[in-house]
Amino acid sequence: MSGATDPLSMTRGEPALESLLQGLLAAQKYAVLATESGGQPYTSLMAFSVSEDLCDLILLTERATHKYANLMANRRVAVFIDNRENVGADTLDAVAITALGEAEEVAGDDCARLREAYLTRHPYLAGFATSPSCAVMRVRVRSYIVVRDFQEVQEWRMR
Repeated sequence: MSGATDPLSMTRGEPALESLLQGLLAAQKYAVLATESGGQPYTSLMAFSVSEDLCDLILLTERATHKYANLMANRRVAVFIDNRENVGADTLDAVAITALGEAEEVAGDDCARLREAYLTRHPYLAGFATSPSCAVMRVRVRSYIVVRDFQEVQEWRMR
């Protein structure tokens, strides 16, 4: 990348990158959510689902957690998803995606619809997902940063 520090930016519509994103997001069920509070980063392993248009990631959390408090204080998040297998070849073969966006708690009809989509992907989490203390969170993705071949970086902007 000839010393550039900014990733190559692309808007929606680049078919190869969109296909890569769709495939990886469909194949992986877990992500790492990064939040922040008072300047201190905080990460959480999360089950997730994704909208068909890739614009939204759906996460569920109990309201009595650090991550929920962090989300309410600062909606800006990063969500990391990758396909590594913890082998040496991961250096060149793994693909890592960071979704950048803003989280919001969803209510009403949207809440029921998104919870149902989440449970279609994670039916084993039904007890957790239907608890009255569980919040349905939507991350409105602004962009995806895609890293592959160890140092090839591309940005796919949603809006």
